[in-house]
Amino acid sequence: MQNFSCSPREMIASIWRNRSLVIALTKREVIGRYRGSMLGILWSFFNPVFMLVVYTFVFSVVFKARWSGGGDSKTEFALILFSGLIVFSLFAECINRAPSLILANVNYVKKVVFPLEILPLVALLASLFHFMVSLIVWLIFYLIFFGKPQHSIIFLPLVILPLIFLTVGLSWVLASLGVYLRDISQIVGVLTTALMFLSPIFYPISALPLEFQTSMHLNPLTLVIESTREVLVRGHIPSLKLWTIQLAVSIMLAWLGFAWFQRTRKGFADVL
Repeated sequence: MQNFSCSPREMIASIWRNRSLVIALTKREVIGRYRGSMLGILWSFFNPVFMLVVYTFVFSVVFKARWSGGGDSKTEFALILFSGLIVFSLFAECINRAPSLILANVNYVKKVVFPLEILPLVALLASLFHFMVSLIVWLIFYLIFFGKPQHSIIFLPLVILPLIFLTVGLSWVLASLGVYLRDISQIVGVLTTALMFLSPIFYPISALPLEFQTSMHLNPLTLVIESTREVLVRGHIPSLKLWTIQLAVSIMLAWLGFAWFQRTRKGFADVL
């Protein structure tokens, strides 16, 4: 039985070694999602526009919600809400798909030479594409209603970086578990739905009672969502210390996820 390296070096080397394949599969993933539709890939632009309009109407018109510390502008509320939602969507899209990644590509499992470990990365890059499209929609609305974006927006890639490592690490774990435990996809779907409402997407942390605010920071998405709003809306630079700690922990979790995947992939062919 073939042995697969679990070292951090192999995690990086595998991505670099298979970079052309990763890019090709990502393009196929993005284009394939809209193949056959009349508007094609333009749906990736219209979907976030539609969601932004819907959330604006529901929360600022129906529920008459206002963001703590913000103004009474419905557009401002929508942009604050949407900035958190696109971060969560990046995470949730990958995590919800992860348990079925190997199951949906059984033909690759039988091929010894195919690097199965890149499948979660391909899903992540496809989600990053949709994240970027949603961000463009956010910027267009910001330019129309508020003018020039904050200079701190240049820090957004750094803010998202820890989330990328965390997401791919969890995806490796869930992709492996999905092979052995078929119910895991149902469990993950329920958990991500709960996580959406337990993250500061539709409300600021300051709106919670003090005893719950500390618990909210245990959510790994909290800091990323709050930091995204800081750089996009408020024009603030996030704490370097907190970012460094978060990045280090996320890289460690990514490696642990990779190691788990490499250790467990030996039995994929037998189960499938």
